[in-house]
Amino acid sequence: MTQWMDEEAGPVVRPYALIGGRTRSSGDALDLIAIVTATRAGSPGGFVPGPEQERILSLVAIPTSVADIASELDLPLGVVRVLLGDLKDHNLISIGRASASERILKEVINGLRAL
Repeated sequence: MTQWMDEEAGPVVRPYALIGGRTRSSGDALDLIAIVTATRAGSPGGFVPGPEQERILSLVAIPTSVADIASELDLPLGVVRVLLGDLKDHNLISIGRASASERILKEVINGLRAL
């Protein structure tokens, strides 16, 4: 049962409830900077994406990183990885590598650590 805190907050649902309590999927290996893109392919087997997955599909109409998806959805990375894994398993998204060089990535990581 979904509990409403107030009209502005909307329903309160624990993140693990969104993924049926699962903690692992084929999305576990997704890197934060992996690029996700919608494939436009239909889902065989009658898979119906949930509301969060529908939102992901709209976000990745243009290539988007895993980190940006988690940020936009305001969900923990582990939950987003499971949701992405389900979409990938049903051929609704493709996963690619970021095009940044290793040197640039190391500089970004070092800069973030300095904060």
